[in-house]
Amino acid sequence: MAKKTSLINHSQEELTKLAGTKREELRALRFSLAGSKNRNVKLGRSLRKEIARALTQLSSIKLGTSNK
Repeated sequence: MAKKTSLINHSQEELTKLAGTKREELRALRFSLAGSKNRNVKLGRSLRKEIARALTQLSSIKLGTSNK
């Protein structure tokens, strides 16, 4: 979902909320992996990348730089 082009138009509040929900999904995934309930192990990597993309865009907004 979170490609750079789709995150550019979001506000700070939306990016913060997105990062929070992805962190919660990652936490739930880690617990389900410990209990062997989930077989999609690559999902953790993609969640971490989405969190990083959201935080990078949020940092860019706060610094006032444009990463287009």
